[in-house]
Amino acid sequence: MCGIAGEVSYSHAVSKNKDSFLRMQKVLTPRGPDQNGIFITENAALVHSRLCVIDIENGKQPMSAEAGQNKYTIVYNGEIYNTDEVRKELTMNGFKFEGHSDTEVVLKSYILWKDKCVEKLNGIFAFCVWDENEKKLFFARDRMGVKPLFYTVIGDTFIFGSEIKALLAHSCTEPVIDEQSIAEIMFIGPGRTPGCGVFKGISEVKPACCGYYSKNGIKTYKYWTLKDREHNDSFEETVEKVRFLVKDAITRQLVSDVPVGTFLSGGLDSSIISSIANSYFKERSQTFKTFSVTYTDNDKYFQKSKFQPNSDTEYIKIMADYLNCEHHLITVNNRDLANALLEAVDARDLPGMADVDSSLLLFCKEIKKHCTVALSGECADEIFGGYPWYRDKEIRMINGFPWAQSTAYRKSFVKDDIKLPEASEYVYSRYKNTLINTSKAEGISPLESRMKEMMKLNVEWFMQTLLDRKDRMSMYSALEVRVPFCDYRIAEYLYSVPWEYKDYKSYEKGLLREASKGWLPDEVLWRKKSPYPKTHNPLYLRYVSDMLKEVLADSSSPLFAFIKKDALEKLLTAHNSEPWYGQLMTTPQTIAYFVQIAYWLRKYKIIIK
Repeated sequence: MCGIAGEVSYSHAVSKNKDSFLRMQKVLTPRGPDQNGIFITENAALVHSRLCVIDIENGKQPMSAEAGQNKYTIVYNGEIYNTDEVRKELTMNGFKFEGHSDTEVVLKSYILWKDKCVEKLNGIFAFCVWDENEKKLFFARDRMGVKPLFYTVIGDTFIFGSEIKALLAHSCTEPVIDEQSIAEIMFIGPGRTPGCGVFKGISEVKPACCGYYSKNGIKTYKYWTLKDREHNDSFEETVEKVRFLVKDAITRQLVSDVPVGTFLSGGLDSSIISSIANSYFKERSQTFKTFSVTYTDNDKYFQKSKFQPNSDTEYIKIMADYLNCEHHLITVNNRDLANALLEAVDARDLPGMADVDSSLLLFCKEIKKHCTVALSGECADEIFGGYPWYRDKEIRMINGFPWAQSTAYRKSFVKDDIKLPEASEYVYSRYKNTLINTSKAEGISPLESRMKEMMKLNVEWFMQTLLDRKDRMSMYSALEVRVPFCDYRIAEYLYSVPWEYKDYKSYEKGLLREASKGWLPDEVLWRKKSPYPKTHNPLYLRYVSDMLKEVLADSSSPLFAFIKKDALEKLLTAHNSEPWYGQLMTTPQTIAYFVQIAYWLRKYKIIIK
């Protein structure tokens, strides 16, 4: 994986901004510490920081290729999992290759198929190609939105980057927020409206979108979406198809020229990935590593809940023994967890999921000491219907985002004299617009109709927050994390699978469990779903409370430009059972979220307009 950035302008020679490009490259160095390069021509500059994973010598970027009298140059962040198939097709069309990197395949795919190249690629990616003859930039993002790409347009200048910090490193941009930015942070956050970069003037290329920037301005379009189709496979045929797709996706994503490991929580999704990976590496007589995270004294303070019925520890041990691999259990100290809240903002460029972010950041730092690539189980819950809001009949019929029913609570923190969009309307309009654009076959039942809406909502909203988290927290330590359940072929197929199949035996992800028989011990195969592990130690609440008290003691904190001080004081003594976001952001995480906002406003020197 890598960091990409650059500029296209038609009013000035971009070479005059070389200092900006060097700054952009520097702030992206954590994403790609191994190699770097800058390509500059009259109207365009492409910047790259590389993490070497495939074809270390021949995959250097920016990469250029000539076709006829034209020259094309690419900067690319991602991995293509059907590289061999696409390369074979390109070879049949007369293309020759200097190495075996997927970068070269993507570049030559664009030369042959232009914007249709994205339809050929199975992978996670964000890339830009400069066409020297046409004087235009093509940009694209993968179907599921795993890899990020932000941009801003200032006059006739287009500035882009893998992370917001790259755009802010350019001399033409300012860290400005406005009413909509505050509405995003307070009413939607840590999620984001698709395409919104929160900072004023900064946007993100939406998943499954591509486009051009030229003298005529910017043009984007969606090249893929989830479409409902008639599902004619029997349950047995569906099980076999799922089994094939899951195994194929995982196996394709194990290809690497550097060490690979897996996250292992003891839950279904990470255990499936670890089991298949373990078999893959054993067949090749290679050592395989798994990684788990826990927190100091977590077993001592663990409390069962509806969302987290049991601790991960015993299941991690069952899987580690079953796999007989090299296993690493990483214990996070609660003081470090709280302190890392600030570093997590540096990684994300925005306030995020509090310790759900900071724990992953610390976890990835440790994994990086052993591996450069790791596979993780994100996205199975969104695609196979694993979350409680899929299965609880009351929750799934709630008219609004099921993971964030806290709009009135959120609004209570905002100063009354701040003119923001009306909170409930701001949130509901986004929810409703997603439903309107949900593909449904004619004649389906009300239950099937709602389940299509639920999958659409989860893939386009909740899943994007988790993918943001995974990309920023891992790439901050130059760890490439791949997410096999995000293979678009799995999402395409599962979208039309009837709910009664997905809910087989009334189990969360019952279909996936049935398809995974033989890969896991029964205790893990049929274990009730448990979310990402968080700390239960009361010390963490004390630490984050102390951090918020420091903010409250600072009358000059920019947080008080729009947040009520008395509401934060009340939060410190509250025992509010209403989650801020999802299953994991309860009172300690809400306190931590405000700590992150305060830090973000000051660290990024944000201007409120």
